[in-house]
Amino acid sequence: MATVAVTDATFDAEVKQSDVPVVVDFWAEWCGPCRQIGPALEEISEEMAGKVKIVKVNVDENPNSPMQLGVRGIPALFLFKGGEVVSNKIGAAPKAALQSWIEGEI
Repeated sequence: MATVAVTDATFDAEVKQSDVPVVVDFWAEWCGPCRQIGPALEEISEEMAGKVKIVKVNVDENPNSPMQLGVRGIPALFLFKGGEVVSNKIGAAPKAALQSWIEGEI
């Protein structure tokens, strides 16, 4: 399963009401580190399909969701389980580090 683009309007349905854990990637087109981790998140999404859902929220187009979570810098990754934030990670990291963070939380 590839990553899913989520908007402020679809955030609750896609993230908070999900049956599986969700990693939310808050990013922007102009953010170099965001583009750097994008391919790794796509690969993790494919490899962990069914165990976790990875979604992307463009902060320029959807300011409400990141504001509600207090996002101050991007990339910002939030892991939701049962509709609640259980962990978050700020900044870029190698694929192995991202994957072990996700696996350790789900």
